[in-house]
Amino acid sequence: MPSFTGHPLVDVGLATITAFAGKTRPEDLSEQDYDAIADYMAQNYVVNPLKSFLTVAFPNSGFTQPAFEKTPERREAYAERVLRGYRRRTPALSGERCVFTGLPPIGLALDDKNKLPPGRAFRQHIPMVTGEDVINFHPYGDAGIPVSGIALLAIQAFPLGCSKVAGKLLAVHSDDEDLMVCFAKRFLQANRKHILAAQAAELKKLPEPTHRVGTLLVGSLLEIEDERLATGRDPEIPASVTAYHLSNSGQGVDLSIYHLPLEVGGFLRLALTPRYRQQWDKIRQRGWEIVAARKKAKKGSAEPEPPSYNTLYEDLLRLPDNTSVFIRTYFLRTPQRTRRPGDPRAEYSIRGETDLISWPLTEQFLRKVVLMDQVRINHIRTLGDRLAHYVKEENDRRFFHTFLTTNRYTDLRLALIKAGHARVRKGQAPLITFDQFIAVFEQGENLPQQDWRFARDLVLIRMIEQLYQSGWVKEHADELGEVEDSAEAINS
Repeated sequence: MPSFTGHPLVDVGLATITAFAGKTRPEDLSEQDYDAIADYMAQNYVVNPLKSFLTVAFPNSGFTQPAFEKTPERREAYAERVLRGYRRRTPALSGERCVFTGLPPIGLALDDKNKLPPGRAFRQHIPMVTGEDVINFHPYGDAGIPVSGIALLAIQAFPLGCSKVAGKLLAVHSDDEDLMVCFAKRFLQANRKHILAAQAAELKKLPEPTHRVGTLLVGSLLEIEDERLATGRDPEIPASVTAYHLSNSGQGVDLSIYHLPLEVGGFLRLALTPRYRQQWDKIRQRGWEIVAARKKAKKGSAEPEPPSYNTLYEDLLRLPDNTSVFIRTYFLRTPQRTRRPGDPRAEYSIRGETDLISWPLTEQFLRKVVLMDQVRINHIRTLGDRLAHYVKEENDRRFFHTFLTTNRYTDLRLALIKAGHARVRKGQAPLITFDQFIAVFEQGENLPQQDWRFARDLVLIRMIEQLYQSGWVKEHADELGEVEDSAEAINS
């Protein structure tokens, strides 16, 4: 029995067949399972809304060819060839191997006039490959891709396990096989529901989700991981996720790739656990687009328009390259300058959202995503505790304001020196030692970290959390400023 191959087209297709059969692994599939989904596709691929839907994946195929409208028997014959090649009685070619599975290719031409070489597939059969007339990318001009019957069936099932977003297919591949099947199952169930509704209403097209690609991808992942945690299926080994947003349409081939590394996946699973869940839910809820109420033309009442994106979800897909800005935005609640209408990040506020600032969640992000050394994390946490204690006991609002708002490394260092000097004059221990300062802010003497603001932001997260819990923030809320987040501050 076939297993996952590592190729997204075949793997997502196999995951779809597995989900259709109500099983968990493709190795458990039987020929009866293949028959069941082949029957479903043969019945539904030749009529709307799937006939229209498939133009994104298989343009000019026997399922979508306009010339077959008046000759339904040709369309049925095409479906038999591309959907039933897995059967034992189907002829197979000797001397060649399927490029996906290593099995012998199907011994039939994949067109009804037998003009194509047996066992060779082209763009109308496999998305994102060359067409029949393009031979310069094939050795010796031997065009087409050798494909086995089971691989061909999986590729034909591939669109059913995708979500159609913005006119393209969104397919999710992962080295976690269970997660991949969960995504295919989720999209398959939604597609089958919409297919029935569209056929009942005699609609030609399937509806599309209101969410943008990144938001749909991460939102679906979080819901799947939540379900897996609830059912005890949380994997021990973190996995990466790669999503392909593609179109094989005759009007233009297009492909965008979204990658969520295993470090981010591990953090998201941890954030959904009971210890961090409440804080995480508050943060991601504030990531949704802010939409204005719209009036219903018929009823004349106002109804909120559903948001189309979540900035937190979309920014997760930019990790780990954007970690410092991500932490500053979502864990320190620094407002961002943005021109996108409804972007909630423009309204983030340290002053107004102090309760969302959480060191435990930030620390796990540093460990899982940033892969920061635990020793440095401990130094940052200790310094944050000391500075919070100092600000509260001395009520040194000027120091806190400088540490919070300064955009110059020299000002930060001078503020720490002055505060430490004042403590020494009173016979108290220094606010920060030389070794601690180097461990947090510098790589060596007079060599600041590449982004010293990143270390400052982390110390601030711990400081503000402690000051909030002690009640100091509530007493001085009107005096709190915001971290400046100009383009210079982000890039320098």
